[in-house]
Amino acid sequence: MIFGITFVPFYNVCGYVPGSDPDILGMAWGRGGGRVGGVMLRRLRIKNLAVVEELEWELEKGFNALTGETGAGKSILVDAFLLLLGERGDRGLVRTGAEGCLVEGELGGAGKFKEWLEEKGVESDPEGTLVIKRQIGMAGAGRQFLNGSAVTLAVLKELGDRLVDLHGPHDHQTLLSPSAQRSALDGFAGLGKVVEDVRLAWREKKVAEETMEAFRHRMAGADGATRELIDHQVKELESAQLRLGEDEQLERDHAAAGHGRRIVELAAEVSGQLEGGEENALQNLGKVQKALVEWERLDGAARELREKNEQAVESLRELAHEAERRAEQVGLDAERLAELEARLNLLLGLQKKYGGSVESALAKLSALKIRQAELADAEGTERELGQAVERAAQRHLEASTKLGKERAKAAPKFAAEVTEQLRGLGFKQSRLEVAVQKLDVAGAEGGETIEMMFAPNPGEPPRPLRAIASSGEMSRVMLGLKTVMAERDEVPILIFDEVDANVGGETAVVVATRLRDLGRTHQVLCLTHLPAVAAVADAHFCVTKTVEKGRTFARLDRVQGEDREKELSRMLGGDGKAARAMAKELLTQGKVKAAKG
Repeated sequence: MIFGITFVPFYNVCGYVPGSDPDILGMAWGRGGGRVGGVMLRRLRIKNLAVVEELEWELEKGFNALTGETGAGKSILVDAFLLLLGERGDRGLVRTGAEGCLVEGELGGAGKFKEWLEEKGVESDPEGTLVIKRQIGMAGAGRQFLNGSAVTLAVLKELGDRLVDLHGPHDHQTLLSPSAQRSALDGFAGLGKVVEDVRLAWREKKVAEETMEAFRHRMAGADGATRELIDHQVKELESAQLRLGEDEQLERDHAAAGHGRRIVELAAEVSGQLEGGEENALQNLGKVQKALVEWERLDGAARELREKNEQAVESLRELAHEAERRAEQVGLDAERLAELEARLNLLLGLQKKYGGSVESALAKLSALKIRQAELADAEGTERELGQAVERAAQRHLEASTKLGKERAKAAPKFAAEVTEQLRGLGFKQSRLEVAVQKLDVAGAEGGETIEMMFAPNPGEPPRPLRAIASSGEMSRVMLGLKTVMAERDEVPILIFDEVDANVGGETAVVVATRLRDLGRTHQVLCLTHLPAVAAVADAHFCVTKTVEKGRTFARLDRVQGEDREKELSRMLGGDGKAARAMAKELLTQGKVKAAKG
């Protein structure tokens, strides 16, 4: 078989508030049941996981029921979900005799995750296909892949949080944390824009406070003596009029000046050879030039020779003049030598004092001037920064106050609607309360904590949801919450495990109705022992366990027609005529209710 479940990123109970990032969300569910478009897990393959040797599973949109005798292996299928969601696994999950186990899911319509995948270094498929693979070996080592790229377990878990919400005796129960409950209330009340305003104001406030703190840290210890020292250092460096590369040039000039006498002698010799006396180089080239001019009159091709000679004459004259100027610079002028030594000593002193080079001294000057300007108007700057902090704090306070009022107004309504749902789910005299408690200081999520409190029986004080011991009670409470949030909730796939524990009769019918109604707006998978629940499902799957040659095997089949009647009869307590008649009646009633719905 092929497994196909429609998924949409799950944010509403994981800190997401509708409206904060609509581009990531899946498309809306159609009235006929099931999301129209959106992300869809088309295929789930399980291999060598506990008693499952190998199977593939395909579900329908809407409400899917999973049944089977106790111990048949229904929970193994949930374990497969959890592995895809990034839950930790160990070698105890590997089927005896196998080297490892595999869970693989193929999603379609995953183009919504393109940017998220690229952030994680995973190549996205142009057609929106996303393949999730999880492998666990007997050595305990596991590997996980997205579109063939190896990823960490944390990345897989982050993706899992975006894909599914599971309720039952498992750790993946997102609505148990106060932060998730706060997000659920905000989603119910449509407070996405107000929450985002609070978060933005909080970030602005933190930036303003950090800027103020950094300024005060820079100003710490800046007394009058410090300012005088900085003024002196700035004046000292500015008066030196430092230039990049000047120190290297000074060292060359000073070294040359130390050999001034010999340099003057050499310069005189160069000048004499080039243009002194009767037989110098320039005179000889003049004779050459005269001959070339006459040659050019006789042979026009000699023009280039004449021009090259002229260039040579000009170059030699320039050489002679440069030699004379350089000799004058490094000659026996004691005053010039003293100037070089004084300037060089000044630069060496500043380099030693301000970092070892002219570049570092200039950088120090730039930093000192900034510091000087800050100190000159420290009081004014601190006053402006303080005003910025006050303005940001006021904006955050106003946004938090508005959010708090909206939450306080929505909490009783939310609690009343959930309580009404719970009373139809077997909690006849139960009640849900939403405690909104003010914090001493408002934060990024507002100025209050939200805690959902549940009192299952009269006379008992309400307790936090996380304190509910019974997994059956927990699943039904979550069912009530999800029913209320169905029209606002962006979580498309809901898994309920043991939602029917300790219920029967009228309550079972109500549970079935709730699940069927949720199936119109969500993908619902329910592991159930109640025939009334299984009978109204859009698709019914049955897990069976067989023993062959001393090995246990679990298999999954979709039951329809007579096979479905037979499975419902088993759930009713037998395969007699009465049970079969009741099974047919349940299926008929389910079809009628579905048509009316």
